Amino acid sequence: MIYSTATVPVNPEGEIPLSRAQVWQGLVLKARDARQFLPPGLCTRCDVVEESATHLVREATIGGVDLREIIAFEPEGKVTFFQATGPREGAIVNELSADEAGELRLRFYCYLGLRGKTPDGPEEHDEQAQFDGDRGYKAALLATLRRTRELVAEGRI
Repeated sequence: MIYSTATVPVNPEGEIPLSRAQVWQGLVLKARDARQFLPPGLCTRCDVVEESATHLVREATIGGVDLREIIAFEPEGKVTFFQATGPREGAIVNELSADEAGELRLRFYCYLGLRGKTPDGPEEHDEQAQFDGDRGYKAALLATLRRTRELVAEGRI
């Protein structure tokens, strides 16, 4: 089983402040089209194929791998990506909260396994190391906030 977590402040010193609503809009846009938020060329397809008030289903190609995700929304709080098909099974969560001082935080966590691989085997260990590394999900959170700030500056959020 792969478990990884990272938390970053939404409004660190020196950055243009974002409101909870703005970050939430960024997270929803990321769920709808990951291409806008991932490094260029990493996500080559991202199509919403089903949608309701509480969730959407998207089919995407990320890192050359086709996958299908059911994405559930808890407004202004949490986006959960359930891995329906693809190499991973489980859930990836982006959660927006406030700390004791009221400062916004964006947290990533996941509980995943790798389909067709030995539980707790070398492939899962490699995946764990990627998630926890410098280019893992902490970097993804920071990139999400950076892109959200760009969209706010462009007037798209």
